[in-house]
Amino acid sequence: MRCPFCQHPDTQVLDTRISEEGDSIRRRRRCENCDKRFTTYERIELAMPTIVKKNGSRAEFERSKLQASIMLALRKRPVSAEAIEAALARIEEKLLSLGAREVASDRLGELVMRELRKLDKIAYVRFASVYRNFEDVDEFAEVLREIRPRKTARRGEG
Repeated sequence: MRCPFCQHPDTQVLDTRISEEGDSIRRRRRCENCDKRFTTYERIELAMPTIVKKNGSRAEFERSKLQASIMLALRKRPVSAEAIEAALARIEEKLLSLGAREVASDRLGELVMRELRKLDKIAYVRFASVYRNFEDVDEFAEVLREIRPRKTARRGEG
């Protein structure tokens, strides 16, 4: 690790501590050349895939954009912050588990719809109406049929 003060390539680690959350390591270092001390942090860096949009352009995955679109669909709906955070984490985990450098925005949209369907049916329909760009009421009705519980025939009816 280079010294940030004199750029000397050799530094000595004086102290190493794991953060309370367990997701990073803090190291106190001393430069062997100028004797100044500084702190470094080590964190796991996971490379999220690039999102390929419908028009072919590419954009970095941004959790904040994903969260904003989910929050918009869930606006004024009774869903806890913990449930939303868990859904975001599952989407990110799924993207990472795909092991791909690039993921089509359609695939990301389907992952969001799957999570919203579990969280809140109204939010699911809201998101689907924008995501699928409904052209008419029939398309909207189809999504409603997807989420409506199927009625079972009662015995003795005929």
